[in-house]
Amino acid sequence: MTGNKVTKYDLVESVYQDTNCEKKLVQEVVEKLLDELKDALKDGNTIELRGFGTFEPRLRKGRSKARNPKTGEQLTVAPHYVAAFRSGQELKKALWDLPVKSEK
Repeated sequence: MTGNKVTKYDLVESVYQDTNCEKKLVQEVVEKLLDELKDALKDGNTIELRGFGTFEPRLRKGRSKARNPKTGEQLTVAPHYVAAFRSGQELKKALWDLPVKSEK
């Protein structure tokens, strides 16, 4: 279960199978939801989804001595925003009960 990737297509397919809605409508709703989340973050807003988590834009400091790992070239990175996520209590509790695979 852990380590598998769930794509946007997988989400659309799952919602489509669990509802009586047309697949095209489900796809449009998922796309619109993601666009709204992105636009809210771009506007500097925090998005709170109770029970799931909170998305917020977070400022990362710029650095003058960053290095491109591929070429080794030294460069400067300007301060910029990144999307940050904090999980909500219900999500934390759900993940807490996941079985832990032992590493070999």
